Amino acid sequence: MGSNPLLAPVTPAGRDGLAAFLEAPERAAVALDFDGTLAEIVADPERARAHPEAVSALARIAPRLGAVAVLTGRPAGVAVRYGGFAGVPGLERLTVLGHYGAERWDAATGTVQAPEPHPGVAAAQAELPGVLDAAGAWRGTWTESKGRAVAVHTRRAADPQAAFDLLRAPLHDLAERHGLIVEPGRYVLELRPPGMDKGVALAEYVRETRARSVLYAGDDLGDLAAFAAVDKLRTEGVPGLLVCSGSTEVTELADRADLVVDGPHGIVTLLQSLADRLGAD
Repeated sequence: MGSNPLLAPVTPAGRDGLAAFLEAPERAAVALDFDGTLAEIVADPERARAHPEAVSALARIAPRLGAVAVLTGRPAGVAVRYGGFAGVPGLERLTVLGHYGAERWDAATGTVQAPEPHPGVAAAQAELPGVLDAAGAWRGTWTESKGRAVAVHTRRAADPQAAFDLLRAPLHDLAERHGLIVEPGRYVLELRPPGMDKGVALAEYVRETRARSVLYAGDDLGDLAAFAAVDKLRTEGVPGLLVCSGSTEVTELADRADLVVDGPHGIVTLLQSLADRLGAD
């Protein structure tokens, strides 16, 4: 596989996935998380932007691939805007699967397809201030409305982990009352409708595109479902490569990955290395 350590998966299954990817990239699907993978994690999620070289790296390799997608918990339109993905030569076939696959943006049409929001999200959001106050965790926490979900961030709190732990139970109770589930992340607890996660979305995307190999990269607990989906696809004869955008905050993903790289910069370097191997312009 060459001397580049970025192209040296540590597991046999990962090496098989990389070999299948390099042998037939036109039959491969690449799916990438956004926050923490293509974009650095920042204190204010509204200020998150794709790594300066991420779009050019994606645009360089995408024409050689069977399919390429960004799979995120953000609304699809927000990810497109923060990523700068629209109108980029080379990304004409890019798909952005937002809200864990509930929303879809296709570069070919420039439009977002989405069902009606779950009514429990608005109801839960209306109750959130009281829940945070009752828990004594309102100071330093920040609520983010995502339309089809609502997230409570604790990164700005004096003790982010303590605030995160304190809110787990009351937010779980709030979600349950309104038919929602809680998705934990890196100092964030997201209340969203059940039935869709990154694993479901990724498996459907691979089936839709008829990919014969898959590369998935993520950084957070929400990406574990996508990792599990790739594991299942492997049992069905679809080789896969699991990449962790390295973080000391989430070790579970690194433990499951075939390859760990150094955050969004590492993801960019990996994409560029793969493009080099494929002889992309």
